[in-house]
Amino acid sequence: MIKSKARITAIGSYVPEGKFTNEDLEKMVETNDEWITQRTGIKERRIAGINEFTSDISYKAVVNLIERYNKSVEDVDMIIVCTLTPDFKTPSAASHIQARLGIKNTGAMDLNVACAGFTYGLYVANGLITSGLNKKVLVVGAETLSKVTDYTDRTTCILFGDGGGAVLVEYDEQQPSFISSHLGSEGEKGNSLYSTNLSKAMNGEDLAGNGCIVQNGREVYKWAVTTVPTGIQSVMKNASMDLKDVDWFVPHSANLRMIESICEKSGFPIERTLYSLVNYGNTSSASIPLSLDMAVREGSISKGNKILLYGFGGGLAHAGLLIDWSV
Repeated sequence: MIKSKARITAIGSYVPEGKFTNEDLEKMVETNDEWITQRTGIKERRIAGINEFTSDISYKAVVNLIERYNKSVEDVDMIIVCTLTPDFKTPSAASHIQARLGIKNTGAMDLNVACAGFTYGLYVANGLITSGLNKKVLVVGAETLSKVTDYTDRTTCILFGDGGGAVLVEYDEQQPSFISSHLGSEGEKGNSLYSTNLSKAMNGEDLAGNGCIVQNGREVYKWAVTTVPTGIQSVMKNASMDLKDVDWFVPHSANLRMIESICEKSGFPIERTLYSLVNYGNTSSASIPLSLDMAVREGSISKGNKILLYGFGGGLAHAGLLIDWSV
């Protein structure tokens, strides 16, 4: 990895007021709190209002960032929104944010890598700034998964929630945040986690679906618990560092049992692992920034901490980043 010239300088988040607890889901499908908690670790998830969409959540996360860190975004020259649930196919959620923030001279684009979206977004932001193409980039991970969740499917509706997080990435050659990375994808396994759109055929297979999320949880679990530990090894090798040098591990908050297995196979203590799934569920691209911001608000993360981020999911794609926390 080329020496970074980009630094994360602020973070913000937002979650909707609406909630679905495990007890609420008991009234909708054949399930119960004990079953959900035992298998996923999830207790509740936030649910967007009828007229609340991904661009709204993204905007409120950025406003939270601005207010907490007294940051100006007038000179932001790129906005990246990582999401699989944009308000429209076009225009992008990023363009909605640009309009609401009133930033006239900025690029704006959405990035869809599902649950690996936020780590991919940070990777792109670092590349744009380190290359000299941009100076100040907003990276947002936000989802309204409740709008593409089938609440008659007991295997998926217990998982997903809504929310968003945002970080500001700025040019800083003296104190860069980004140390190393590792990216990958296995598209041949994409039919294990998908949401249909224009096509219902993938890899020669006709898929069922009505636009809602369909997941083969067993296959995704098997893929994640073998792929992520190997990816972690690559991230650390690329950094010429040992895993014991990492202060915090922040994986995608898919499922607590999955995270525990990844930690066990990687040899990283679950006690130094951050996740947001207990109160927010699986929020796809929003889960890592939500986990980070929860730890920042609680005072768990300190400047200079080495933090390993790892996103994984739909694609099936994955991306790991080792960063030096500087907020």
